[in-house]
Amino acid sequence: MFSRLVFGLGLLSATALVHPALAADGRTLQIIVSKDKQSLAVYDGTEVVATSKVSTGKDGHTTPSGIFSVLEKQKYHESNLYSNAPMPFMQRLTWSGIALHESNSVPRYPASHGCVRMPGTFAKMLYGMTDRGVPVIISDGELAPQPIDHPTLFHRQGPAAMPLLSDVELRPSMPDGLGEPVQVAMNDTAAMPMPAVPPIAAPEPEPPSEPISMLVTRRTLRETVIDIQTLLNQLGFSAGNPDGLLGPSTVQAIKAFKTLRPTEFAADRNLVSDTLLREVYAAAGKGEPPNGVIMVRQAFKPLFEAPVTIADPGLALGTHFFTLHAVDAKAGTAEWLSITLANNLSRETMKRLGITNQESSIITGKPIARSLSRISIPDETRRRINALIAPGSTLTISDTGLGRETGEGTDFITITRG
Repeated sequence: MFSRLVFGLGLLSATALVHPALAADGRTLQIIVSKDKQSLAVYDGTEVVATSKVSTGKDGHTTPSGIFSVLEKQKYHESNLYSNAPMPFMQRLTWSGIALHESNSVPRYPASHGCVRMPGTFAKMLYGMTDRGVPVIISDGELAPQPIDHPTLFHRQGPAAMPLLSDVELRPSMPDGLGEPVQVAMNDTAAMPMPAVPPIAAPEPEPPSEPISMLVTRRTLRETVIDIQTLLNQLGFSAGNPDGLLGPSTVQAIKAFKTLRPTEFAADRNLVSDTLLREVYAAAGKGEPPNGVIMVRQAFKPLFEAPVTIADPGLALGTHFFTLHAVDAKAGTAEWLSITLANNLSRETMKRLGITNQESSIITGKPIARSLSRISIPDETRRRINALIAPGSTLTISDTGLGRETGEGTDFITITRG
């Protein structure tokens, strides 16, 4: 659970520390590191509650910019990469070796081998403030979370507005253990006079025990193959387990499907193509295939994923990060905070993703609202997520997918500059 600070004496810094009163009643801390300023700021909502100088990676060992979270904490750790160098009060950001930690050398210019160095007193204090899952944003320049209100964002619904879930097609990333529906027999009381009684207010639902993390991104070959496997299985072809891998069963099922439709695939030389995806969707009666996906994790484990639609796919979405600061289930409102990071896409990446316009003003004007307005999320998916969100839940929007740092035991890690 994230920690929250209550300061009566104002802003903390690495050189002027007070003894804060810690309160573990909030989940909204964010850590923002600026490589340009060689500084670190801790935010509770939009309020800065602690600052420090830092030293990030020097030339040849640059600290990556992007969206991370604290994966692991150790009061004393020795580097596995650099001659067992001591890393006290270590807070790991990637399993490949990037972390926040104490150092005796924090000259306020890039000096590390990739980690973010902090002065000893501050590193110890920060270690006591955080828990696993606290978001950490590392950016080229200074950033600050800003309030945002947009209909695409999620909110908790009160009992009167919470509809029952139907058989929405969501792809679980792990078994969800749902059993068969239960039928309830009810007596017909229409002809029986009933005494007038005041309506009983529905109890307020218990908030989820853990916040969730979400990623909205473009579909990749993995998501395309999962859909093809799922739908081919439904159509009677044995495509194997929907795992996104082109194994022998999947390849054979695709070839069998194409054999039955020689005209449609006469000019299609690729095993997996847009033509194949459209034809499989049409054969299954699913309409047009989506071009985006929303993935959901909880406690560092995949929960489920579902298709979304991204309008104007030739235009870059950008990289945006949202944190749920507070939620009011009765009122059906949520206080979201947002950050936009510079979107550094190479020509090769843009070509691979089908992006023809990265938009030079991607971090100016209203890029967040524009990106959110282009994302359409099915109502059933939205209701399921609305029931799960809690303060501390996060949402990342990115063009570049899961990324190689996202894996077992992580939230969604997005690298914007390596």
